[in-house]
Amino acid sequence: MFPKITTAIPGPHSRKLMAELAEFESPAITARYLARATAGGVDCPIVWAKTNDVFIEDVDGNRFIDLTAGFGVAGVGHAHPKLVEAAQQQMADMPHAMGDAFPAKNKIALAKRLAQITPGDLKRTFFASAGFEAVEAALKTAIMKTGKPGIIAFENAYHGLGYGALAVTSYRDEFRNPFLSQLNQHVYRLPYPSVESSEFYLLLEQTIQQAEKTLFPIGSIIIEPILGRGGIIEMPVACLQKIRELTHHYNIVLIVDEIYTGFGRTGEWFAVNHANVVPDLMCMGKGMNGGFPISAVIGSDDVMAGWGDSRGEAIHTSTFLGNPVGCAMALTCIDLLEDGLLHRVKEIGSYFKTQLIDLQKRTKVITSVRGRGLMLGIEFQHANPNYVISLCKELLQRGFIALPCGLQGNVLGLTPPFTIQVEQIDFFISEMALLIGI
Repeated sequence: MFPKITTAIPGPHSRKLMAELAEFESPAITARYLARATAGGVDCPIVWAKTNDVFIEDVDGNRFIDLTAGFGVAGVGHAHPKLVEAAQQQMADMPHAMGDAFPAKNKIALAKRLAQITPGDLKRTFFASAGFEAVEAALKTAIMKTGKPGIIAFENAYHGLGYGALAVTSYRDEFRNPFLSQLNQHVYRLPYPSVESSEFYLLLEQTIQQAEKTLFPIGSIIIEPILGRGGIIEMPVACLQKIRELTHHYNIVLIVDEIYTGFGRTGEWFAVNHANVVPDLMCMGKGMNGGFPISAVIGSDDVMAGWGDSRGEAIHTSTFLGNPVGCAMALTCIDLLEDGLLHRVKEIGSYFKTQLIDLQKRTKVITSVRGRGLMLGIEFQHANPNYVISLCKELLQRGFIALPCGLQGNVLGLTPPFTIQVEQIDFFISEMALLIGI
């Protein structure tokens, strides 16, 4: 029910394994451990050995409550028995098929289910393996439909780090700067609309109109309904509705990135449901199947028709498109959400947010509590710019895995599995109160 810490964190086995990994892994990855240590963060991460529901067990036998759901993936809980069973059965029957050439039958079943649970007339799906691949498929679809290369993206947005997705990612300049000469130069960046503003609508429309006079008119707008890595910042419902209205008016493809927010994270199947907005294309991944690499972009008949009739060779595909193991797990994950977990997110998320707001009232160090469902963020104001990184380290010592987010790293992101219990939330709140000196 609760964390169990029996060694120093990280323990000796984690330290030994990470030292070995540093000899063989790309410095692009291992260098971050040193950077985090310098900033007062976790000097050496724990190494996971086993997962179960909300719990992570490391190689030293310590048990942690995961408040990240493994980057938002394990919405239905880590290693849910029904997901494990579905994966094992599919592995035994057929671990791989041939995507767009000779598909597995459960790829077809999943495409039909996605058309049923997504809003409006979204019906046609491209499958992929990672979230950024879904984004890139969406960007390709938009230009095939409109012929217009210009893209509007938003500041602090995170859409992935593949070249196509990196061009529309604004979260942290250092992610893009080394590669700018090779990225799409036709991206217009606007401030993320965290509050409804007539000035924002005017800027958006002016950008569209001015781009029409250039060689790079706007063909698509891509947006997260809630900034994830950007700091758990929610777009007002009315703002998303206005953007949808403008994209209709100017024949622009609206792409909504639901990779983080989708599959129940905000208490609805997808965050756009809160605004009754139907995008032209919607990207999904992460919580789509609870732990196997899979993603997708789904669109309307009209927009997907932009690809034209097939001439035999697919001009957008991949080896693992519609992998049968990923599809089997996704179908099971959808069943689990329908069987009660989706509704539970609203209840437990409301309770969690209420407790966090109560915590905020007792201290000046917390300036904001925000988010929907089980996608919550606590913003801190502190003289130490690395305060939240240090807080994450202290939480790890107490048996909680959490991560900072936001451009300044001053937001504690909380995206636990949907199965988290009230008692576990209460224990986290009590530990947080001790850490921030209440």
